[in-house]
Amino acid sequence: MSGDYARRIPPRALPVAMAAVVGLLYATGSLLGWGGRAFIAWAEAGAAGAAAISLLLSSRRPDGAPAEPGAPGGIWRASRRWYGIAAASWFAGAVGSALADGAGRSALSLSVPDLFYLVALVALGTGLVVPVRLPRDAGTWLRYVADTYVCACALFVLGWVALFGTLYHRSGESPSQFVLELLYPLIDIVFVCGALPFVLGAARGHRRLAWMGYGALTAIAVADVVTTLVRLDGGGPADDPSDILRLAGLLLLLLVPWTGPAAEPDLPVDDIPAGVEIDGEECGRMLGPGIAPAAIAAAAALFIAGHSVTGQNGLEPGVSIAAGSAALVLIARLAGLLRENDALRRAVDTGEEHFRTLSESINDAVLICDLDATVRYASAGALRMYHYTSDELLGRPLNELVHPEDVPHLQAVFTEFLDEQADLGGPDDVLRVSCRVRAADGTWLPTESTISRYSGADGTPARLLVTTRDLSEQAALQRQVAHLTFHDGLTGLPNRSYFEERTREVLSRQPSGGKVAVVFVDLDGFTAVNDSEGHAAGDQVLAQAARRLRANVLSDDTVARWGGDEFAVLVQLPPDDGETRATVELAGRLLRVLSVDPYQVGDKHIVLTASVGIAFAGDEEEPGAAGDGSDAGRRIRRTAADLLRNGDLAMARAKEAGGGRVEVYAPHMHADVVRRLELGSDLQTALAEEQFAVEFQPVVDLGTSRVTGVEALLRWWRGSEAVPPEEFIGPAEESGLMVPLGEWVLREACREVARWRRDSWDVGLSVNFTARQIAAPRFTESVAAVLEETGLAPSALTLEVREEVLVEDAGQNVARLSELRDLGVRLAIDDFGTGYASLAYLGQLPVDIIKIDPSFVAGLGSDETLTLLTRTIVRLGSDLGLTVVAEGIERPEQLELLREMGCPRGQGFLVARPMAAGRVESLVRTNLGARNRPGDVALPLPG
Repeated sequence: MSGDYARRIPPRALPVAMAAVVGLLYATGSLLGWGGRAFIAWAEAGAAGAAAISLLLSSRRPDGAPAEPGAPGGIWRASRRWYGIAAASWFAGAVGSALADGAGRSALSLSVPDLFYLVALVALGTGLVVPVRLPRDAGTWLRYVADTYVCACALFVLGWVALFGTLYHRSGESPSQFVLELLYPLIDIVFVCGALPFVLGAARGHRRLAWMGYGALTAIAVADVVTTLVRLDGGGPADDPSDILRLAGLLLLLLVPWTGPAAEPDLPVDDIPAGVEIDGEECGRMLGPGIAPAAIAAAAALFIAGHSVTGQNGLEPGVSIAAGSAALVLIARLAGLLRENDALRRAVDTGEEHFRTLSESINDAVLICDLDATVRYASAGALRMYHYTSDELLGRPLNELVHPEDVPHLQAVFTEFLDEQADLGGPDDVLRVSCRVRAADGTWLPTESTISRYSGADGTPARLLVTTRDLSEQAALQRQVAHLTFHDGLTGLPNRSYFEERTREVLSRQPSGGKVAVVFVDLDGFTAVNDSEGHAAGDQVLAQAARRLRANVLSDDTVARWGGDEFAVLVQLPPDDGETRATVELAGRLLRVLSVDPYQVGDKHIVLTASVGIAFAGDEEEPGAAGDGSDAGRRIRRTAADLLRNGDLAMARAKEAGGGRVEVYAPHMHADVVRRLELGSDLQTALAEEQFAVEFQPVVDLGTSRVTGVEALLRWWRGSEAVPPEEFIGPAEESGLMVPLGEWVLREACREVARWRRDSWDVGLSVNFTARQIAAPRFTESVAAVLEETGLAPSALTLEVREEVLVEDAGQNVARLSELRDLGVRLAIDDFGTGYASLAYLGQLPVDIIKIDPSFVAGLGSDETLTLLTRTIVRLGSDLGLTVVAEGIERPEQLELLREMGCPRGQGFLVARPMAAGRVESLVRTNLGARNRPGDVALPLPG
């Protein structure tokens, strides 16, 4: 036999084949009379022994398994063990019969082997009882005894009338003797009837094993009846064919260990319930045999009646007594069943009353419908919810109340639900659906319903229980929450989240050739409104601005409050040539409506301007970054995030340019922002690695060419490349690094100038400070600490600030600078004349020096207006007692005009370029001469 063929043989085929071979040999020997009665007895003993060994071995606990009684499989191993004891007892009885030369069994001549047969019956019955959970109430046991008695009596009556009555008359034995002859069949009948409730109540998965044991018991009982009939009829052992039945029973026991438990379908057999778990293992429970006793009793009654009419012999007194007593017991059982039925009916009525009371007391609508969804019962909650009367609802199909748009989906899920329920065979699940239901006034109420099978009193699921909850308040609350989530409470416009989602949606369904644009708007100077008039006034301004924006865009466009004083407009453009122009015109119109008319706040009128930025979606051309090797003119597709970012960048560029204007996004704007961010990150590294240096530019007396001071200038050397100050000063200011960086510049410059002053060079120091530096905590204390640390006299230090630092301030910056001025530090206004400080306000500022902006000096000799303004500033500074310094002197004619105007001091590339500290020291050593006063350094200026 090949290995593949061997592997195709099931593992249980061998014992089954052996059992079939043994059964075949046994049957053949019994029919042909091989070896006489002894052969049959020894064959029976062999089959019983094989069954005993198989059952006892299979009932052993596996190695490593827990030994507790509740261990999985323990109960069924016990059942097999009792089966094995029964087979072993049968083996002992068969061996005894074989040694006794096959003497037949008879109650009149009981022997030791007969005792083993009785033990086998008891053990087999015990094996059927062990896996079942026994009841503890006496009523159940009384019903069990009554059913067993009725069943046994009915079988006895059938057997007597059909078989044993005639034999009794022919035997001539006394009644007591004949009853002893029937002892074995009577005992077998009692066991068969008594074991039936335990077999019917077997747990799922083990019913096959229980029925195999019960089949063995039944086969043995039928064999005993056949043996008794043959013996009473005068036949010998050779005429008895019952050995085949006994062999069949033994073979069933032999096959028990090889079948194993199986998951059986849940078939309705006299309402068999599921098993009960004990210690983690499922057990069966004892059930009444149901209609079996009544059916057997009815069959017996009919048989008796027919035999009485057609038979020759009347009924024996014993038969009448057995039939009558069985009838009385059956009547008593029927009376008990009637009482139980009445109790169950009262319980059902009570349950229905409780259900009705519960359904009437809750606010949810409770409906009971037929399987075709026709209303048969409506609770008071349903009448209150839908405002119908009872007559208007009862008998009405539910689909007439459901919104037409919801009907198809509802019918589909409802049909699927009923199909699943039919497959499951019981109400094991519920259906939850949401739909709109029409009330009596015609309104549609959003509802959520739970549908389940409604079982009647007979346990047949014939109706549907529908529980419905009105979700109108919940839906209204959800709409309100959604509105608050995606709308601004002040202006009523959509908020930033809604605008972003709307932009993504529009871009996702953008038609071919169409374009989308965003317009960002920011109110210039709005912070001053909040600071001067209060936030309530600012809210009124924002509300008015929102109304103006909404009134000047198309209905398809979306206006949203982006945040603070910023607004955004999503514009959907038609695919024509004028799309860009139309958007720019819209932006200009929005700029005018926000800037021309003042805003009414109480009795005040506030005039504001706006900064507007525009960005377009769709394919755009973006040049490759310099040096990255990418192709110029690369086509890219803008996403919603890119579009919104670009619009915001364009608006920021408009604001940086002074506001009150419209800017259209260009790719270089994003590149500038990215570069500023990269510079901000590189600044931190440069500060930690000391990549900065300080250079000094001399300031001279224009009349004597004497160097009166130096201005400290910050330089950044990134490797061998110098980063222009105009590129990194702004990012440093925005990132907050200007505070520690400015303190470092101050300390380094003060240290150098203090050393020069100790070397007999009378020179002053000027250092530029930004608004963020001055507003930093402990600014005054840090400057004083640096002066004390370096030893520089406070009078030698001049702090240079731009005009806006002093003018656009609530007073804190001026107060801090005044404290330093009290220490002796001088104050200079840098780039004076650019329009921030008025001439009248100049006299009120705590300043000592004004520095003329290089744009004025650049026009000297070529622009009469700039020349006149420069002359005016020089004269004004002289009249106010301020020192005037001209910046940006680059040509000799500029120097001569400044000298003619009487400008005392100046600086620029013509005078001296910025230089490192080492070159300044060389200049000092070279120019200290006898023609100058001690400590003076003069530079060779033209003229």
